[in-house]
Amino acid sequence: MEQLRRLRAVWSRHAPRQLRRLRPHYPRPGRSRVRRWIPSLRQSLLLLLWTVSTLAAVVGIAYARTDIPTDLNAFAKQQDNVYYWADGTEMARVGPVDRQAMPLDRIPDSLEWAVLSAENASFYTDRGVSPKGIGRALLAMVSGGDTQGGSTITQQYVKNVYLNQDQTVTRKITEMFISVKLDNRMTKDEILDGYLNSSWFGRGAYGVQRAAKAYYGKDVSQLDAGQGAFLATLLKGAALYDPSTSPANHARAVKRWNWTLDRMVKTGHLSAAERATYKTFPEPIAPPKPVGLSGQTGYLVDTARMYVASRSGISDAQFDLGGYQVYTTFQKPKVTALAAAVKDKLGELKPKTRPADRHVRVGAASVATDGRILALYGGPDYIEQGFDDAGISIVPAGTTYAPFVYAAGLRDGALLERDKPRVPVTPRAVYNGDDKAEVRTPEGPYWSRDGKIVKTLNAGGQSWGPTSLGRSVSNAVNGPVVQLGMDVGLDRVRQASVDAGLLPDSFGAQVPSFSLGSATPSPIRLASAYGTFAAAGTHTEPYSVLRVTHIGEQQSLRRPEVTHPFTPEVAADVDQALKNAVTDGASTAVGQAGVDLAGLPGTALDGTSAAFAGYDRTAATTVSVFRVDPKTQTLLPLKGLGAGFPTDIWTQYEKTSLLQKP
Repeated sequence: MEQLRRLRAVWSRHAPRQLRRLRPHYPRPGRSRVRRWIPSLRQSLLLLLWTVSTLAAVVGIAYARTDIPTDLNAFAKQQDNVYYWADGTEMARVGPVDRQAMPLDRIPDSLEWAVLSAENASFYTDRGVSPKGIGRALLAMVSGGDTQGGSTITQQYVKNVYLNQDQTVTRKITEMFISVKLDNRMTKDEILDGYLNSSWFGRGAYGVQRAAKAYYGKDVSQLDAGQGAFLATLLKGAALYDPSTSPANHARAVKRWNWTLDRMVKTGHLSAAERATYKTFPEPIAPPKPVGLSGQTGYLVDTARMYVASRSGISDAQFDLGGYQVYTTFQKPKVTALAAAVKDKLGELKPKTRPADRHVRVGAASVATDGRILALYGGPDYIEQGFDDAGISIVPAGTTYAPFVYAAGLRDGALLERDKPRVPVTPRAVYNGDDKAEVRTPEGPYWSRDGKIVKTLNAGGQSWGPTSLGRSVSNAVNGPVVQLGMDVGLDRVRQASVDAGLLPDSFGAQVPSFSLGSATPSPIRLASAYGTFAAAGTHTEPYSVLRVTHIGEQQSLRRPEVTHPFTPEVAADVDQALKNAVTDGASTAVGQAGVDLAGLPGTALDGTSAAFAGYDRTAATTVSVFRVDPKTQTLLPLKGLGAGFPTDIWTQYEKTSLLQKP
């Protein structure tokens, strides 16, 4: 009713006096029940005239009251992003925004037309707005659809330097009015100049000059049409089109790059003959490493930044403008202790004289039982090796995977005969611990594709005879673990692993060797999943950021999910087996680090990795060792470096870590 009264007031002020005199009676008198509610042609025309007059008046008033802001938005006031240790002390500063204005006459025509062809081909003839584009954008916003694609270059420039990136109807209307006024006040070249020098291209770069440096190491004036078309591609969303960040991004970038060049031909700004010379995608250089992020700091900053990106509404473009304070979970003493333990052990290698000692890498992570990532080891130095080995997900878990098979059996029971009920599994259940025991299914022996019965292989070919499951896990006896996986069902083992904290995409083929750790979880994920058993069956998603503020104002950050995949009883049985491994099983070497420790060493069946995963009272830690071919980035055989190598690192770290507060 209030809106109706307002509309009537506007109508009475702005509708022509003659229209008010001709206002017909409604409903129509002298008509039948239905026809009296159907407006006549005259009434319909008058209603249309009234509506148009009202909208014109409202738009006119709003347009008159909308001024071009006299001050730029936060783009001109950017600050560093500051990262803090868990104790609140400063860890790193990243920034300021990398930008540098470049006059339009220094920017190649081919780059300008690549941008215009891809973003706004009618730029030099439109009035600063696209009515059709605005209509589509407003309709999408109202209906909850995609809000992209409704802006001209002028509108994008207004959004960049005067407004914000919020997708709301109010902001879109304000953007439209300012764009029309700006188009009347500035020349098209001035607007294009401002747009090209204020747009975000990813890698922290604002403006085409810094983008040219960030992606090609060149001055923008030196870019050819192919390279310019790639920079134009980034305007659609640098976070999705930087080809260095992922294979999916690379595929999107190549497709959009080809489309942009074809679009330039269609708009008449690139000849077909010249287009034919650009067949190979102009691969950009590797992203530069920010200064001040040497040692482990860069890995920590990257981990925290990715977490903020995935758990908040802060876009990459907004974050690059700076002014954010990121309070992490990382504990400096533990990070220092982990790096020292790795460095000491790697110092024993002799890569100059022993080929097997070359290209050895270590990834390690320490995660509290409540999900906080306390420490990471991502590599020798972030500036030298940007790839983070704490988050690597190509290295097999090996026989450190046994607790997840055990937990699946304890939780879900075993199917020993087809079409019969599942039977409970207990730590005292006896299995055949002999080497080369036949692997069986409910129907009989498991046959391989080459027509042979698959048999188990114990470490060193040792036979253990009839062995309880609990003892099999504690002593890293492969045979019972493999058979248990078959009895439980590998699909259930996989699900139990995901429930514990491993990611669904880290698993391979479900064959008997699946239970011996063909999965490739990152050290962070493996530590987090082990922590589920230490936390009485409760799993908290690993997280690296406690809170984020922007110039002191708290930002929204989704908290990590907490689940209860295992009962306390199941978790206690797994926990006991892992503790027995330390006291008198496969992990006695780590007992010197302290008391109440739990964990298992492990090696991959193909000999490409070795690891130790375990925990103390407050946190779980995983250390993974592997070799990578620097040319192909594929795993190499880990010759001469068995599970003892990561076990020594884990032990040294624990000795120091147990003396520190969690």
